[in-house]
Amino acid sequence: MTKDEMPIGFAMALAMNPEAMQKFASLNEAQKQEIIAGTHAIYSTAERRRYVVSLVNDQ
Repeated sequence: MTKDEMPIGFAMALAMNPEAMQKFASLNEAQKQEIIAGTHAIYSTAERRRYVVSLVNDQ
């Protein structure tokens, strides 16, 4: 996986949170890449869920 690819766990977490998925989809490519880059330091399911929820809460 390259640094630009979306990790499967992150994609699954987005799929389980429609509001976060919609927010992510509305971002421009640079913003999406920034979010994806942030996922590379996440190692647990709980952390991943919190990260996805933060997409909605950090408006």
